[in-house]
Amino acid sequence: MQVIIGQAAVQRCNATVDFLEEWEPFNPPTVNNGELHEHFVNVAVNMLGIDKVNSVLAPSMGAEDFSFYQEIIPGYFYFIGVKNASDKRAESFHSPYLKIHEDGLPYGAALHASLAASYLLKHEQDVPGVGGKYNDEL
Repeated sequence: MQVIIGQAAVQRCNATVDFLEEWEPFNPPTVNNGELHEHFVNVAVNMLGIDKVNSVLAPSMGAEDFSFYQEIIPGYFYFIGVKNASDKRAESFHSPYLKIHEDGLPYGAALHASLAASYLLKHEQDVPGVGGKYNDEL
């Protein structure tokens, strides 16, 4: 804060600093559910192998509106590694120079489907009020 006010004085102007402490953040933090993390690791390691799954990532300060879903139901946010390692210009996924490694997309789709299907099978329950047999085919 002192640096900002000092730099403003050098430019012969005034500055104020407001950390907006009375405001709620625009997006709440995206925090993965512990049970879903365990489910993700089990499915991903079984499907891709332990050497292909990085389940310990450093926290990120990036904002993500996925957190609004997590206010209603438990959620899990993960990344699929499709960054092309030979692309030295793209330091960020938000770079206009980013070229993804498209060979990773089928693995991402299969992992996503496997996560959903195995979760539903693990947590299937009888539907209240449904008598007799019912068909769950697509």
